Amino acid sequence: MAAALPPLFVDPWLAAAALWAGAGLDRALGEPRRGHPLVAFGRWTSALEHLFARLGRTRLCGSLAWIAAVVPWVGIALWLRDFGPLAALMVDGSLLYFALGGRSLAEHGRAVAQPLAMNDLPGARERVGWMVSRDTAELDAEGVARAATESVLENGNDAVFGALFWFLVAGGPGALAFRLANTLDAMWGYRTPAYHAFGWAAARADDGANWLPARLTALTYALLGRTRQALRCWHSQAPAWDSPNAGPVMAAGAGALGVRLGGAARYHGESTIRPALGEGRAPDVTTITAAISLVGRGQALWLILATILAIALGVTHA
Repeated sequence: MAAALPPLFVDPWLAAAALWAGAGLDRALGEPRRGHPLVAFGRWTSALEHLFARLGRTRLCGSLAWIAAVVPWVGIALWLRDFGPLAALMVDGSLLYFALGGRSLAEHGRAVAQPLAMNDLPGARERVGWMVSRDTAELDAEGVARAATESVLENGNDAVFGALFWFLVAGGPGALAFRLANTLDAMWGYRTPAYHAFGWAAARADDGANWLPARLTALTYALLGRTRQALRCWHSQAPAWDSPNAGPVMAAGAGALGVRLGGAARYHGESTIRPALGEGRAPDVTTITAAISLVGRGQALWLILATILAIALGVTHA
């Protein structure tokens, strides 16, 4: 019975220690500059895609490729945790560090805000191009700020809160599975002719893994910003957004910041009018830093609440 419970309920002290270790490593080190594990994972998935695509670019083959890409690594993580409490602490802390991207997200956002604040529009366009998939070469200052703010808010869920949620549910292996599912969605989940069927499993797995974390992220943004406005924007604007998870996160985040996002954007040379997000003023450089702060304060809130819960459970177990 205990094995089926989240690690936080099985061994709250160990779970809390691993939580702070992983978050602390991310805060101190950020993502590895060299030898990032996702590079090796990318090679692994490319080989699997080549293998399974030879059988057909179908939903079945894509599903089997997804399982082959994710399950072995999660299985290894589960096996390593069984070597004792110290092994579990090291595995969980390391995997949470691998899954978290809070520092990297903040660094990317500031890398856009700094040149924008100095009126270096070409530099800001280049840096925001590293964060988003839309065309950035002709963006004005407001467009750059809009793109960066949207990216910070949306990736707050992917890079921070989703990883923390699945860590609290399933420990390090849960955080690992979430990060790998998110990565495979980015690689295979695009709605293109080549991946329309093959990437179906990757897109659906990512949607499923993000469903509850995205709504908790939206609630976090609302609680730490303009709460009523954020909840109103979430309720009225999120359903119009294509993504079932990005809609609540970005609508609530924009409402919490009191900024207008969404609207026109260019993707691969074609203009798209996206639904409106949020209410209030137009985005500028201060909006980017406000979004970074919102994500950071949200992460701090989650860590504090998880620690309080761990202490309460630890005292009860004792």
